[in-house]
Amino acid sequence: MNAIKTIAARAYKSGATAIFVLVSVAGCSALPEPPVRPVLYDFGPASLPATAPAKALPALALATLDNAGQPDGSTAVHYRLAYADARELRPYQQARWSQPPIQLMRQRLQAHLGQQRAVIGTLGAQASVRVDGQPPALLRVELEEFSQVFDSPERSVGLVRLRATLTRPGSLGESLLAQRLFEAQAPAPSPDATGGTRALAQGADQVAAALAQWLEASGY
Repeated sequence: MNAIKTIAARAYKSGATAIFVLVSVAGCSALPEPPVRPVLYDFGPASLPATAPAKALPALALATLDNAGQPDGSTAVHYRLAYADARELRPYQQARWSQPPIQLMRQRLQAHLGQQRAVIGTLGAQASVRVDGQPPALLRVELEEFSQVFDSPERSVGLVRLRATLTRPGSLGESLLAQRLFEAQAPAPSPDATGGTRALAQGADQVAAALAQWLEASGY
């Protein structure tokens, strides 16, 4: 009889231990997973000419960029599925720009334009800077498109499109000097956010370089 009681007690202890282990494992699995932080991207180092420019160009005022292609202040990396519905702008969930694209684009423009001229903010230009006794020409830029565009599930490009308007401030307002639309499409090396951000950075460099060449060729 005592032997039977001993066996029963051991069985009870083993069962209780097993239940405790199961409860502990269940409790651990119920703990919330730590949130996954989005990967942050920027444009990387600018691709600038290795040699110094032959001559310095007149100072230029660069206005704050306007944004028509994305929600204001958004740092999301956007893409479009052109083969499904090109009108829908979709954000990657785990990828972000380190700053809103218009700020990154302004920095890239300043880097390229600053190779041959002084680039200043509009407030500084209006307050004190003069070129031949006049305020410097004012460059306004509107970023119209900045997204990764897929024409198939495996193939995409980084599409950058901006409109540049050059004016001359005067006592009666601004006079239009020139205006042009710039666009670059750089192939993405991979069909994901990593490939898309790389292609968009390359497209931003191409557009910034083309804009700088256009201003110089136009005499400004």
